[in-house]
Amino acid sequence: MGICWSQQVKAEIPFSSSTEVNSDNGNGDGNIKASSFSMSQTPRGEGEILQSSNMKSFTFGELKTATRNFRPDSVLGEGGFGSVYKGWVDEQLLTPSKPGSGMVVAVKRLNQDGWQGHKEWLAEINYLGQLRHPNLVKLIGYCLEDDHRLLVYEFMPKGSMENHLFRQGSYFEPLSWNHRIKIALGAARGLAFLHSAETKVIYRDFKTSNILLDSKYNAKLSDFGLARDGPTDDKSHVSTQVMGTYGYAAPEYLSTGHLTARSDLYSFGVVLLEMLSGKKAIDKNRPTGEHNLVEWAKPYLTNKRRIFRILDSRLEGQYPMGRALKVADLAIKCLSVDPKLRPSMDEVVTTLEQVQNSKGTSKHVQKDSQLNGHGRPSSGPRNCRKRSAEDAPGMAAYPRPSASPLHA
Repeated sequence: MGICWSQQVKAEIPFSSSTEVNSDNGNGDGNIKASSFSMSQTPRGEGEILQSSNMKSFTFGELKTATRNFRPDSVLGEGGFGSVYKGWVDEQLLTPSKPGSGMVVAVKRLNQDGWQGHKEWLAEINYLGQLRHPNLVKLIGYCLEDDHRLLVYEFMPKGSMENHLFRQGSYFEPLSWNHRIKIALGAARGLAFLHSAETKVIYRDFKTSNILLDSKYNAKLSDFGLARDGPTDDKSHVSTQVMGTYGYAAPEYLSTGHLTARSDLYSFGVVLLEMLSGKKAIDKNRPTGEHNLVEWAKPYLTNKRRIFRILDSRLEGQYPMGRALKVADLAIKCLSVDPKLRPSMDEVVTTLEQVQNSKGTSKHVQKDSQLNGHGRPSSGPRNCRKRSAEDAPGMAAYPRPSASPLHA
């Protein structure tokens, strides 16, 4: 296990070892300026990936100190392949520092077993070690020592979008309409960068738990363990084992294993629908016929009179109806059964920029819009106190490390 696997693992991305793609223009506006980029047809081995990652190699002892020996009250999130802990390091030297001083980081510690976990750990380094964009989470370093495999990320104080959309209680304030559009646009810019001609990466696991938020609700994509290179030359798709998250994966990918950038577009459509409705993609606790959000909501998306049945009642008319219909129409296009009819991510970015920048006053909806999906009056907004993930260390603020293949 651990380091002894180095001769077996091959990365699924054929980047040249000397190349970095960087689109951070310093102002965080998401405009893409990628550097020159070349690709090799030979997959890189583990040693080459680690040597060319341009990241700090931490010792296990350093990360034990940084996280206070992985104390339970430092846990930010946990799941299939391990746990994520809050830690502190010196901002310049990246050495461990005392809690409350230096720079806050998120340390993902993988379980010490499982081939798939190591493979995804390596893929994460392979991609985030070379890709830079304002809407991708920053990977600071890694640890590979004996059987210990860890990753060190920038800390995202607002946690995941999933928590703000779906958690009940007073820990997370429901996202406003403007915040939802801002987050959708940021995530779209991140995907557009991955899909660009210079990068050609398919994310493959786009979902609300993988969208992390900084203190200003800027969105950053995280968890690149399932990412793959897009097709090269004249190929139309990548053939691969079906992996991802149930409810988000594109139907053609589920049935054939053929992966394209349009597969990410379908997942984006599902997330847009979750943002509009405040409902999870799959929820078996909902009434019969509503378990699958896409199947239930599609008939309502294009009808101005019926769209109120799916809109999140917590938004309380914060949006002009024209904007809500425009986002709903975009979701419908992304969810097209025929992948060729789905827009490109650049088109999605343009549409969301128009929604964000369009002028208009938010109108409180008509009487029938005050009804929820079951024809009952909305209970109105909850009395929620705004609280960040840093304030609630016991909450699962970070995405649960993925459990593949396809999982619920």
